[in-house]
Amino acid sequence: MAPTKADLEAARNATIEDVLGPGLDVLFCGINPSLYSAATGHHFARPGNRFWPALHLSGLVLRRLAPSEQHLLPSYGLGITNVVARATARADELAPEEFREGGARLARLVAEVHPRVLAVAGVSAYRVAFACPAARVGPQEETIGETALWVLPNPSGLNAHWTLEAIAAEMGRLRTAHL
Repeated sequence: MAPTKADLEAARNATIEDVLGPGLDVLFCGINPSLYSAATGHHFARPGNRFWPALHLSGLVLRRLAPSEQHLLPSYGLGITNVVARATARADELAPEEFREGGARLARLVAEVHPRVLAVAGVSAYRVAFACPAARVGPQEETIGETALWVLPNPSGLNAHWTLEAIAAEMGRLRTAHL
């Protein structure tokens, strides 16, 4: 059942638990949870978000998973976190300092869980969080220890510059390069 307007408002500034497991190949990183995601407790849950269909089309999972099945991701060697933990209606509600603090938190998390790749879904968020203003979608020269960094397009339905097929193709490029 979809969250009500009251549920969405109550979810403002809430957080969602990371989806982690041992031996992760890819730790996906969203910008921050939407109110819809925070209300449901599931990453990339807003209808119209293309993360889950792109994940399947890329070949990273065998079938299209629903956001409520996020707990299955570690069995595929995948996990999810966010640059900024707090939920907002729009990413532009976040301050640059929150992104920088999020980048530092991600570096600590990566040092703890050692994924092969940290894949940040949002080039603007990556640029601020990791102080790389010229970063583009795709593999990055920088690493965090032995963890490779990859920037993916933001899968939000608000990101009209990227189609579902193009997002899936970029995820497929990551899969081919690292798995």
